[in-house]
Amino acid sequence: MTTDSAIAPETRAFEADVSKLLHMMVHSVYSDRDVFLRELISNAADACEKLRYEAIADPSLLGEEPQPQITITLDKDAGTLSIADNGIGMTAADMGETLGTIARSGTKAFMDKLSADKNGEGQQLIGQFGVGFYSAFMVADRVDVVSRRAGQSDAASWSSDGLGTYTIAPVDPDQAPARGTKVTLHLLDDAKSYAERYNVERIVKAQSGHVPVPIFIEEAGSDDEARQVADGAALWTKPKSEISEDDYTDFYRSVAGQFDKPALTLHYRAEGRHEYSVLTFIPESKPFDLFDPDRNGRIKLYVRRVFITDEAEILPRYLRFVRGLVDSADLPLNMSREMIQNSPVLSAIQKGVSNRVLSELEKLADAEPERYAAIWENFGAVLKEGLYEDYARRETLLGLARFKTTTSSGKWRSLKEYVASLKENQTAIYYATGTDLDRITDSAQLEGFKARGLEVLLLPDQIDNFWTSMGADYEGKPFKSVTQGAADLSLIPLADGHEPANTTTPENVTEFVDFAKVALADYVSDVRISDRLTTSAVCIVAPDDAMDLQLEKVMASAGRAPERAKPILEVNAGHALIGKLAQSSASDDERRDISLLLLDQARIAEGEVPPDPRAFVNRLEHLMAKSL
Repeated sequence: MTTDSAIAPETRAFEADVSKLLHMMVHSVYSDRDVFLRELISNAADACEKLRYEAIADPSLLGEEPQPQITITLDKDAGTLSIADNGIGMTAADMGETLGTIARSGTKAFMDKLSADKNGEGQQLIGQFGVGFYSAFMVADRVDVVSRRAGQSDAASWSSDGLGTYTIAPVDPDQAPARGTKVTLHLLDDAKSYAERYNVERIVKAQSGHVPVPIFIEEAGSDDEARQVADGAALWTKPKSEISEDDYTDFYRSVAGQFDKPALTLHYRAEGRHEYSVLTFIPESKPFDLFDPDRNGRIKLYVRRVFITDEAEILPRYLRFVRGLVDSADLPLNMSREMIQNSPVLSAIQKGVSNRVLSELEKLADAEPERYAAIWENFGAVLKEGLYEDYARRETLLGLARFKTTTSSGKWRSLKEYVASLKENQTAIYYATGTDLDRITDSAQLEGFKARGLEVLLLPDQIDNFWTSMGADYEGKPFKSVTQGAADLSLIPLADGHEPANTTTPENVTEFVDFAKVALADYVSDVRISDRLTTSAVCIVAPDDAMDLQLEKVMASAGRAPERAKPILEVNAGHALIGKLAQSSASDDERRDISLLLLDQARIAEGEVPPDPRAFVNRLEHLMAKSL
């Protein structure tokens, strides 16, 4: 085909797939119309990168404009938006190849050409020109393209309303850029806001602020000079040695939308099978949406410096407090968010970034325990969700976990420290769950553990009820609730200052326990002598084969629990009240009422309401009246 015939005015029909693509662009691929600007800027940056590469072999292509740039021109009166670049540009033949078809996109062909390039000079290209371009028809009823190929004198135009045909025609060189491409969108009536400077500037900064080409915005008819809104330098692509702490802080505040400082900054580049850059931060304070029911993450996904989405699940939900971005060199730009989410490349990135974040937390915990403790104070309740959800990383997360305990005097303890201080004959890691630390600490079930100096983990977060029920262990030591099953404390000696209990239970106490077992058969699964009580008269615990008491409460409050299992009532045989009740000459009816009062007393100590408050009050009034 000759140059003249290539630029003769000609109207052509789009290839069949283009019409399908246009419909897909508007209705399927993109849910946010703002994305058209990202796509066109991506194409413009792509063209500048192409020129940079070709100019290595032929510097004359740069002419008198060696510096690449993108200029966005807004014309409110005309209702147009134009995006111009001084990149490689296109001939009329290029336009027919790239803007009229899908399969033979300009960048795709260029990338194929560079596939054997060992130095990777051309691998920073953005986008696949000729695909994202059609997103312009989401906001425009006509798109005009004027372009001149670098190093050539002829210029050409491409124009279409997106309804089935496009026209390619020659253009007076005086009406074309000296080099590069200008795309003009004639905006739809409901898209006129894209001619407003504040709106376009906002979108550019949010979605394209880090493409490797400076971006300027100017307004038609204004005396003001074009203003630069993006400097073409992506912070995460710079060497860490060139980035100050203030630079990181400013970037963190812009990407996280917060005003504190990052407690931890993670900046690295992964190379190998997949290449991507990571710049993430752990906030110094809790984000307001930390416990959002959707538990969505806040990691932005870029592809070769072009913003794609902030909805890609880069990190597991228990790391949703991490803020920042990932910039992939391998993911394609012309793909829907749903397709990207299912990409094996993204899966590899997800695994790599998640493991690296946890690894950095491990390093911080070992090197600077006080700094790590501050992070755990803010985000420990969220990290513990991973103990329930992420079996593959449970061992790592258990190592990161910190707990307040009955012996830690309000300080955080690791499981490694806990296991190192196990008592003789102690075979389990004991824990107690609840709603707040003070209430857990005062639980009757802890008395026997405290008397023996046994350390018990105090777990006040709701998620603790779930991960502890998953059969987890640490270094071969199982987790055991102090409110479930037998305590098995008889083999562990009492601590100094505690009198050894009388191991012989008085016969009358045994007889009273047997009576209570029958009297309470409709309410409890067993009544037994306790080795976990030292000062309280009674307590309730869950059977070995039932849910822990606190988990049962949480599930019941959510309407998800099956019929509640009958608890076990444990009795302190050495308590004065139990001794007197056992010696009492009360009638069987009175002894039954006393047994029910003891059960309700144990329930109240657990924060429960007696199942029959009126009957409880009547029994209590009767007992008080008799005693007086």
